[in-house]
Amino acid sequence: MIDVLRLIRAHNLLIAAAGVVAGGWIARGAIVLPIVLVWAAVSAAGFGAAGNARNDLADAPADRVNRPPSERPFARGRVRRGTLDLCVAGGAFVGCLGAALVSGWAVLVGLAALAAMIAYSPYLKRTGLAGNVVVSVVSGLPLFYGALAVGNAAAGLVPWALAAWLHLARELTKDVDDVEGDRLVGRRTLAVTLGPGPAARIASLVSFWFVPVSVALPWAAGYGAAYFPAAAPAQVLALGAGLRLRRGRAGRVSFALKVAIVLGLVALTLGRVW
Repeated sequence: MIDVLRLIRAHNLLIAAAGVVAGGWIARGAIVLPIVLVWAAVSAAGFGAAGNARNDLADAPADRVNRPPSERPFARGRVRRGTLDLCVAGGAFVGCLGAALVSGWAVLVGLAALAAMIAYSPYLKRTGLAGNVVVSVVSGLPLFYGALAVGNAAAGLVPWALAAWLHLARELTKDVDDVEGDRLVGRRTLAVTLGPGPAARIASLVSFWFVPVSVALPWAAGYGAAYFPAAAPAQVLALGAGLRLRRGRAGRVSFALKVAIVLGLVALTLGRVW
């Protein structure tokens, strides 16, 4: 059971579901939990489970090099192909069912996100920066998805952009960490084509620029004063990540950026509900 949870990245699914709920709260300007928002969160978790499991199938050769045995159970033979396929099919079913209970637009957006997730490892990741941008846009989508679910999709655009920005820094950082396995399977990530050093410097620039962007966009969108001090911890983590990357020390940067994403959810919510 633990290996199945690792396969579908259960911790990331919880963050995605929280992002959907936060997007709904931001759009409503209040902490409320209408049933459509619950179904949207369930839908996002289902689609995410399907995409994560499917990508582990495509990633298996690289994961045997890049990841410790505890992180990728399918690559190490601890999860069978049938179990993986069941996770993909079951996740897609839950995602579609939850989205259908929200709206037709939720179904279309959810299926488009699932298609991008399924295409990521076997196809998009081989394209380098374009693949990083696509997966970052999809990773930031839960905030928009939640706003869409409660009928105010426009309110989800700024949170979506900020989440996608941090995810892009994280994806570029992960490519630096994964360069050995990606080179082995013929992926043309920035870390493979330019080298880990230049790729880390590009990731550092993305991290650094998050700080002014995370001030300017919410200010232009009229976020409340509570947002700006609440966003400071996420900004400090982004700056720290950029400095470490600039110095060629990518270790633990990916985790720091994930924490920054979670703290950013809190700040964005406070900026609208307080």
